[in-house]
Amino acid sequence: MLLQAQAAPSMNPRNHLAIIGSGASSIYLLKHIWDEVEVLKKEIQQISIFEKSAITGMGMPYNPATTDRYNMSNISSEELPALVVSFGDWLRDQDPFMLQSLGIETDAISDSEVYPRLALGRYLNSQYQAITAKLVESGIQIREFPDCEIVDIQDMPDSDRVKLITAHGNEFDFSKVVIATGHHWAESDQPEQGYYTSPWPIAKLLPEEGTYLDFPIGTLGASLSAFDVISSLSHRHGTFVENSGRMTFHPFPGAEGFKIVMHSSHGLLPHLQFDQVEPFREIYRHVDRKEMLALVDSQGFLRLETYFDKVCRPALRKAFEKDGILEMVDVLADSQFGIAAFSEKMTDEHDYDNAFEGMRCEMVEARESVIHHKPIHWKEVMDDLMYTLNFHAELMPAEDHLLLQSKVMPFLMNVIAAMPLPSGNTILALYDAGRLDIVAGKVSINEEQTTPSLTTITVDHNGEQSSLTYRMFIDCSGQKPLELENYPFPSLIHDGVVRMAQAPIDLATVASLPEEKQKHLSWQNGEQVYHIGGVEIDGAYRLIGENGKPNKRIHDVAFPHTSGLRPYSYGLQACSDTTAILVKTWVEEIQAGSPISGDVTEITQIYEEI
Repeated sequence: MLLQAQAAPSMNPRNHLAIIGSGASSIYLLKHIWDEVEVLKKEIQQISIFEKSAITGMGMPYNPATTDRYNMSNISSEELPALVVSFGDWLRDQDPFMLQSLGIETDAISDSEVYPRLALGRYLNSQYQAITAKLVESGIQIREFPDCEIVDIQDMPDSDRVKLITAHGNEFDFSKVVIATGHHWAESDQPEQGYYTSPWPIAKLLPEEGTYLDFPIGTLGASLSAFDVISSLSHRHGTFVENSGRMTFHPFPGAEGFKIVMHSSHGLLPHLQFDQVEPFREIYRHVDRKEMLALVDSQGFLRLETYFDKVCRPALRKAFEKDGILEMVDVLADSQFGIAAFSEKMTDEHDYDNAFEGMRCEMVEARESVIHHKPIHWKEVMDDLMYTLNFHAELMPAEDHLLLQSKVMPFLMNVIAAMPLPSGNTILALYDAGRLDIVAGKVSINEEQTTPSLTTITVDHNGEQSSLTYRMFIDCSGQKPLELENYPFPSLIHDGVVRMAQAPIDLATVASLPEEKQKHLSWQNGEQVYHIGGVEIDGAYRLIGENGKPNKRIHDVAFPHTSGLRPYSYGLQACSDTTAILVKTWVEEIQAGSPISGDVTEITQIYEEI
């Protein structure tokens, strides 16, 4: 039976699973449970789903309480892992008036197009409802707890149970808990200064009806989150008109001073959408499990340069050859040309004196790629290669995590962001109208803001510093790994059930660390380690405690919590693969009659099955 409840579940907690969060990870978790229901229903008789929002089965990025009709998704139907029906088929079956209210052309639904996130949210909600109904039909009871935030978790190993505590003071006992809380944004806005630590919920940034933000607005970052802000605000300050294939922006009377200034470290805009040969990432597309584990050295480490040399280099050379970029084929033939040099060179290829004019030039190639289905092979291959690395990152030492974080990830986030072409057209229209700019340089927020209603920032560009003030400044730099002190369940921290993700670090690297990174060092069992961000999990997404052992009752698949050890999440595809791994481990444990090892060198067998 499918119930909404605020009372404690009455079933035996030993056969009772709790899921905290009901967004994309939860939906795919439920889908994979349904796929294996004949095995799992012997052990799971009831599932309770807790959601702090009033709406279950949608998730923060797609929820009308947080996002906006002008915010576009960056994934198409053909790229979405399977649920009950495809996104494209669901759209084609919807009421035309509903689609029109979301700005969707009802006569041209395409599986390769991207649509507003609100549409994707309604789709995910429909699939959540369909999957939970199927689980009920299969004999698993589902209980929903909307508008019910879990504020603490207590592990009770003596009774082999886990206790959840809600913001209302209710307590629930379970045999197993999956934390799938999704995005986490610090609630530390300073609206009196016009400073916002994230764009969400987007409604907090919007002017009151009939009024305008008739002044320059600053964003930290030129990410897709920054473009959400740009899209939401620009559509409320003017109109976009398309004529002869060119889009122009016309501000409303009274909004003549409206402008947005993006602050980006390197002054770069994301790459544009491109066509792909394969819409789905695979963990072992360019290397198999045996070959991957053979790269581990005598100390038990997977070195980033070894992975690049043995796996990435040959795959990328083939890709560049297909793209006709023979210069890169030759450059990659040099064994001394490593991953940092590759990231720097490909970033430089995208670095223009004027980022907007560069986007205008790249728009020609992007349209050719998307409209005529001409893949850009090297981008797709790089995406796959980093997806593979993501599921083996705990094998890397700290110095390689630092290299990945400082040099490779900024490049990847710029390339793989893949801004949809309509969004690119919006950007260029605003730029042409003088309503959008980008400023290069590292930004720091002045700690002491002395002027009321203004936020002052300092911009450091190649050693030259300047100060700017904004009546509204929004941090759009994206989701960062959650530090242990911000982990939302204090009892797990207090009782040592969870610890910071960490990796061994060599003495030479320690000596070269800047002062601000020294605080991330500690000793663990006589070995110096570096805290790489987030909390520690094993290969089955079980929390690792202070004793170094996995917790068989508590799993965590929330990306902000795990992104230290899982640094390259690929959106909804990663939600599906991550939860598939989790469910496969449960199935194997049931069939084997005992817990399986969560060591990545052993659990990668499961990666080959999903």
